[in-house]
Amino acid sequence: MRIVFELPSQEQIVATVAEGESLMRAAVEHDVPGIYGDCGGQCACATCHVYIDSDWIERVGTAEPDSTEESMLEGAPADVQPNSRLA
Repeated sequence: MRIVFELPSQEQIVATVAEGESLMRAAVEHDVPGIYGDCGGQCACATCHVYIDSDWIERVGTAEPDSTEESMLEGAPADVQPNSRLA
């Protein structure tokens, strides 16, 4: 599966990942700046906060209300938007 990480500078990092692999792991493996994944994908730190492109948000969905993910996003260091998710 092809994943494109678009940086704030508009630079793109393209990664090929296996279906089911987390975006956080792919971002860390491909040295995407700003994605640290400090908790290893345990939904405990929000250092994998990403913005899902509008073309994909319907497929991926938004964070579930009152979920652990939504709670973690509230404390994310970056500006949280409606298309914010934890990778």
